[in-house]
Amino acid sequence: MKKTLTTSELLTLIYMAITTVMVFIYWPIIDAPGLLLGTRLAVLCGMVVFNVVYRWHPCRATWLMRNIPLIIALSFWYPETYHFARNLPYFDHLFARADWLLFGYQPSIEFSKAVTSLFWCEAFNLGYYSYYFMMVGVMLYAFFFRFRDSERYAFIFLGSFFIYYLIFEFLPVAGPYYYFKAIGLEAAMAGNYPDIGNYFATHGELIHAPVRGLFSQLVHDIQVAGENPVGAFPSSHVGMGTVTMLIAWHTRNRWLFWCLMPLYLLLCIATVYIMAHYTVDTISGLITAVLFYYLMNWVYNKTYSTFPSLS
Repeated sequence: MKKTLTTSELLTLIYMAITTVMVFIYWPIIDAPGLLLGTRLAVLCGMVVFNVVYRWHPCRATWLMRNIPLIIALSFWYPETYHFARNLPYFDHLFARADWLLFGYQPSIEFSKAVTSLFWCEAFNLGYYSYYFMMVGVMLYAFFFRFRDSERYAFIFLGSFFIYYLIFEFLPVAGPYYYFKAIGLEAAMAGNYPDIGNYFATHGELIHAPVRGLFSQLVHDIQVAGENPVGAFPSSHVGMGTVTMLIAWHTRNRWLFWCLMPLYLLLCIATVYIMAHYTVDTISGLITAVLFYYLMNWVYNKTYSTFPSLS
């Protein structure tokens, strides 16, 4: 029985504290700072309510009530990264140039031009869209079938996301479909990558691939509804997809792991194919995912042993 906070609650409070300080620092230049603080207050109130419910009736269901909302809250934290990042100069010119130096062309442009069949277009968009369902599926499996390890998985999952979000807030990179829209495809293909400063503070136009099927339509809808010019480096799609696969492997359910593998591979490739990320973003997402997974696992072990009240 948890006596005080779960490790995931503690982690969320730390992230909220860091970003609350950032809200006050950026207060004069961010949109609706009061709304950002209100979101934190709502999450804090929810944590208190679910904690009280758990103390009143401690069981597996009420323990899940304490942790699942923290994962759902990630959908609120991601859009906020743009509020902070937009006030800084963007670094797309460096990452676009890195791809150019590595390959002599822009993979995100040439890949989508070379692979035009409806089958592969839909397959890659399916992989990209399945990102959300992969994460939810693995975490729910952990909660219901590996309950003893589920807090560890939630801690690793949340911690990895929070690290990515902090990187996005201090290292703004919009990604090819924003940057190439801003500078023009001709300049991108010619290797001309100007520094456009904080252009994306007031511009959010992106290149939309033609809608050719169900999954390309779904990805298009996600881009229109929830994307902002931020969060390209490292690729959190590849990063959190990899963390999710590592958690799936750790559950020892090999059927779960191998059934997800095709979607995971399509997801990794799709990040470049749909021009969401530079290739260096995708490679960095893979590398950082492994680092963050083992880092958060180590921190969890240390936290669990250092604070007996969390055990």
